[in-house]
Amino acid sequence: MIDIKFLREKPELVKENMKKKFQDHKLVLVDEVLDLDSKNREIKLKGDDLRSKRNSLSQEIGNLMKQGKKEEAEDIKKQVQAINQELLENEKLEEEYSTQITQRMMKIPNIIHDSVPIR
Repeated sequence: MIDIKFLREKPELVKENMKKKFQDHKLVLVDEVLDLDSKNREIKLKGDDLRSKRNSLSQEIGNLMKQGKKEEAEDIKKQVQAINQELLENEKLEEEYSTQITQRMMKIPNIIHDSVPIR
């Protein structure tokens, strides 16, 4: 299987290789993988942001509890619960994108060596 980093950096080389193997019908896979990869990276970044926000809110809850401000802490707990729900949905999307990327990547042929004759 071709490395995703290689595919990101040299999609035209991968497409040219597919043409050399007379697998033109698979050319769309490269664009699909690049699109899914872009979406997957965005969703991972969003997940990281949500985790960071959840952690800062959790610290704030602890500080408010120490100060005896339980009502404010409860409001923030509700926010944390909403973030947790959003994170679950985000992780499902991440998994879905990863699966789709892998399925398509498995269909993209490896790069043929320069010494292989093309007929």
